[in-house]
Amino acid sequence: MSNILMLTPQIPYPPRQGTALRNWGLLRGLAAHHAVSLLTFAAPDQDLSAPAAVQDIVARVAVFPQPMRTPMQRVKQLLTDPRPDLLLRLESPEFRETLRAWLADTSFDWVQVEGLELTGYLAVVWECARRPRVTFDDHNCEYLLQQRACRADLLRPTRWAGAAYSAVQWRRLRQHEANICRRADLVVTVSEADAAALRGLVPGLTPLLVPNGIYVAEYAAGAAPADLRQPAFVFTGTMNFRPNVDGVLWFVEKVWPQVRSVLPEAHFYVVGRQPHARLEALRAIPGVVITGAVPDTRPYIQAATVYVAPLLVGGGTRLKLLESTAMGKAVVSTTLGAEGFPDAAEAMLLADDPATFAAACIQLAESPIEGAAYTQQACAFAARYDWENLLPPLLARLAS
Repeated sequence: MSNILMLTPQIPYPPRQGTALRNWGLLRGLAAHHAVSLLTFAAPDQDLSAPAAVQDIVARVAVFPQPMRTPMQRVKQLLTDPRPDLLLRLESPEFRETLRAWLADTSFDWVQVEGLELTGYLAVVWECARRPRVTFDDHNCEYLLQQRACRADLLRPTRWAGAAYSAVQWRRLRQHEANICRRADLVVTVSEADAAALRGLVPGLTPLLVPNGIYVAEYAAGAAPADLRQPAFVFTGTMNFRPNVDGVLWFVEKVWPQVRSVLPEAHFYVVGRQPHARLEALRAIPGVVITGAVPDTRPYIQAATVYVAPLLVGGGTRLKLLESTAMGKAVVSTTLGAEGFPDAAEAMLLADDPATFAAACIQLAESPIEGAAYTQQACAFAARYDWENLLPPLLARLAS
């Protein structure tokens, strides 16, 4: 049994969406076989005390408030600090000192860092006298995500300021991501596409592939559906995350009018915490509902006629697709939205232009028989990504 210290950007419980879902799956799985301690941040809508579900499975835990930066501070840092902006978002002296103290009083075998935004703290790990080995879990190939965002923004003059930001950031991220991959004792990726991108940065790198997963039984058992207007199209995600915001805007602007012209009673539910200001105008569009944070996304997914993943930029693999397929939902996704799942076409419809995406949504909403066929395929797809099947290779590496 190994002694592991895990660093996460937010408390991984409750596992509502994205990063928290992956981190909870990993924390829960590792803690069943190893002694795990947790250093983490509380998001603005989270309490500073660790939930009982976390305290029950870890050796110890400390939670710090996520740092807040004013717009002026951020601009100043962008102009004067050569590090990627991503690393500056969670810069906390208190977190750093606690990490240093824990490393001094405990012999950890591994420090597992969940996401590139926390790798700035690895300097503390690498300078300590009893240096533990380091696992870097790269949730997204971050330089690639920013590079794609830059290319997408260059096509829209109103987004050229964002393109300029991303043009600077992806180059900084590429250098930093490569440096971390060279120094880490173990690099973990969520998809073969991300692994290939990192091998392009660091020739000879051999990442361990641990795809995003879920505990399928907790979704397959079902949940009482939310009371949604039907037919209901549902999207879930952290709604200040750029790829989610861009995807929802594209869907509402380009796809939704075509869906409503055929299905005038249809409603589109955007479910997730911290809706970005760019989404506010959507509240006035007929049939569009922005919920904000909800205690549990599963009732919304359960009530969906069709789950949509209209993602245009991003990387990694989308846990939202595992959640929806585990609940037997008919899904329409862009090809990029399903990136990282080589078998995605078996379980969902893929569409990349507005007309084809709208036609797929209408097709599944109007055909219960076809939707039922996708239910069976979706459940089989999700079963392949159960944490019980995904974790053994990582458990074996950390035990060595």
